[in-house]
Amino acid sequence: MSLTIDDSAVKRIEELRESKGQEALVLRVTVEGGGCSGFQYILELTEDVKDKDLKFADAVITDDISMPFLKGSTIKFKDNLIGSEFVIDNPNAESGCGCGTSFAV
Repeated sequence: MSLTIDDSAVKRIEELRESKGQEALVLRVTVEGGGCSGFQYILELTEDVKDKDLKFADAVITDDISMPFLKGSTIKFKDNLIGSEFVIDNPNAESGCGCGTSFAV
């Protein structure tokens, strides 16, 4: 199963590692039931990598339960006037909510 990590996301995670002094920092992406569209993304910066975690680009991890929902997705980091955030472009999502954190398949 594939998950693409855009250079912008890798660069931001490297910046966070340096600024926080945490060389092992990664972005954990999980999918849980909930949100206004059925499923929601949970994003967390962590150094807690488990043996079963799937790792991508040495910067992003997820679990085997979330991976089918994320298959084929691209994770990017966007920085603009409104703010900055990690964004998931998920081809499996048939619809999403206005806030961008929940989706339906």
